[in-house]
Parts: sequence; structure tokens; C-alpha cells
Amino acid sequence: MQQKSRAFLKWAGGKYSLVENINARLNQASKHADTLVEPFVGAGSVFLNSDFKHYILNDINADLINLYKELKSSPDELISDAKKLFVDLNNHADAYYEYRVQFNQSRDVYERSILFLYMNRHGYNGLCRYNLKGIFNVPFGKYKKPYFPEKEMYFFAEKAQKATFTCLDYDDVFKLVPNNAVIYCDPPYVPLSKTASFTSYAKGGFNLDDQANLANLAEKAAFENDTPVLISNHDTVWTRKIYSQASLDQIQVKRTISPKGGSRNKVDELMAMYLAPKQPQRKLR
Repeated sequence: MQQKSRAFLKWAGGKYSLVENINARLNQASKHADTLVEPFVGAGSVFLNSDFKHYILNDINADLINLYKELKSSPDELISDAKKLFVDLNNHADAYYEYRVQFNQSRDVYERSILFLYMNRHGYNGLCRYNLKGIFNVPFGKYKKPYFPEKEMYFFAEKAQKATFTCLDYDDVFKLVPNNAVIYCDPPYVPLSKTASFTSYAKGGFNLDDQANLANLAEKAAFENDTPVLISNHDTVWTRKIYSQASLDQIQVKRTISPKGGSRNKVDELMAMYLAPKQPQRKLR
């Protein structure tokens, strides 16, 4: 069995533990698809552990996508420069908050990319959070020795040569889907309670209207364009309602990032697969 590859970023809701499950569903849905489209790529665990000829990887977070683009085009330079920040002198609150101010004031894409990686590994719980003004506001994480993911970054950079990175609204990504593709959507999850969600990881957020609209886009892609779509989300009454046209499977998932260590329990998630009627038979022609 091929060894799994970890993302180089810490990421809330990352799919590392589920990549086998997700890949099995994607491959079963379309055995001959040559392109994977991800409107919400996040840390990229599915991308890193799948095998397609091409990828369209999107995220609304411009800092994330710019980091990926910089790493793809200049891996040696970026890794070398970023590594210089991973020293004991920078692993304390004063340094972190100075770099956070520098990040929020900077308009230089390369500088922001390096600082984004630094804050991801030194910030609290690997969170990525902005206020309504677009200011990154994650506090210092107090880790003994933050890990510098050099090996993971080089692996990402190599595989990224097969990828096109975009920073668009999720609905615009559906307009870019080529023939012979399969789509995996990992949107910000519907909160399990009124207090469960935190401020958006990208300015603007993702509300319940967006959740329903995504389901509609998935139906159109599958039923009108014959493109399979897999969506993951929390298992709630609401998600079961909006995904009523999909084939639903419940799985249990262990939380990977939680504000309280003691609450890292298992939660129910849904895998919603949208397939055109009799689609597998037609794909074999």
C-alpha cells in the first residue's frame, strides 16, 4: 500500500484520516475521470493522496492559494526563506504578534506566503481565522518546538505541477469544470450547535444559503452535465434535507482540531454522492 502523504499545513477539518474513504468513492463514481476539481481545497489532503492527471484546486482564501502558487513556482527559495523563521527566537508571543502585524500590513504576496506558513505552525491550534475587516487574528499557540514541514512542502510542490490553482467563489469553479472530471466539495461545515462555529477563515463566510446553493450546483453538475460530485458535511437534519437528491452515507470522524482537548470525540458526518441516473453504465462506453 502506498504511504499516505500529509499536508504541510495544519488545518481545521483536514481530510487526512478520510482520504482512502473519499478516494474510493471518487474512483467508484467515475473510473475514467482524469481531472479532480476541488472548490474548497483547504490543506489539500485529498489532492495529495489521489492519482489524477490534472487538478483544479480552488479556495476563497487568497493567502492560501498564493502560498500554493509560490511553492509551485519557487519551491527552493520559498522553503529556504520560510525555514529561517522557524527558530527558537521566533517561538514566543512577542515575535509572533510582531509577525502577525507585519502580515496584516503587507501587500507583498511572497512575504505574506512565508508569514502565513509561519503563523499556521506557530498559531493556536493551526487555525486560520480573519475578522470582518480581513485581518488575521489567530493568537499565539505556545508550542514547544513548531515543526517545519520541509519534506511535505517539497512533495506538495512536485505534485502541484499537475494542478491549476484558483481563488474564486465556489459557484464560479463549477463553470470551469472540464469534461471527464469528478468534483469533491469539502465546504465549511454546517455547525452542530449555535456556539460550535468560529469566525470565518476567509472574509465573507459561508452561510446556510451557500450550503443549499452548493447542493443545487452539485445536482446540476451530476444530473445535467454527467459529472459526479461528492460533498462531505456534518450529519444534521438540515444537511440531509438539502442533500436529498444524493446518495447518503454516514461515517464517524474523530475531530482533529478542537478548542478543548477533552472534546476531541467522534462526530457523525455525511458523504453525499451525486450521480446521474445509470451514470456508471454510460461511463463505460
